[in-house]
Amino acid sequence: MTLEECSPESRIEFGSFFAHRETKVARGVYIGSYCVLGMAKIGERTQIASGVQILSGRRQHGRDGENRIQGSGDGVFQTVNIGADCWIGAGTIVMADVGDGTTLGAGSVVVHPVPAGSVAVGNPARVLEKNRRETV
Repeated sequence: MTLEECSPESRIEFGSFFAHRETKVARGVYIGSYCVLGMAKIGERTQIASGVQILSGRRQHGRDGENRIQGSGDGVFQTVNIGADCWIGAGTIVMADVGDGTTLGAGSVVVHPVPAGSVAVGNPARVLEKNRRETV
């Protein structure tokens, strides 16, 4: 009950952790075991496999003028939007928005937005194809 929004019709498995309370989990979402979620908005019916990380953007730790790493207090945190009806494969790391109806292959690293209805894989994730049936 500490998240900004979490549907009681969703399922969150053992060991998953929410790093920020600014997360919204819509109806029918499944989150597998041992996931780590930052600031995220997860759309209805999205399925997230085990070991997935959804970070709060990709600029959480910057560097100062002398190239020393800065703490998270100096970083930029963003809400990452995951659309409805997505499948996020095991071990995927997501740092950018993912459109409705998208499939991300296991182990992918998403550093740029992925358009709706896509299949994307790899590090960095690249769109392989558009799904045959587009979602609205």
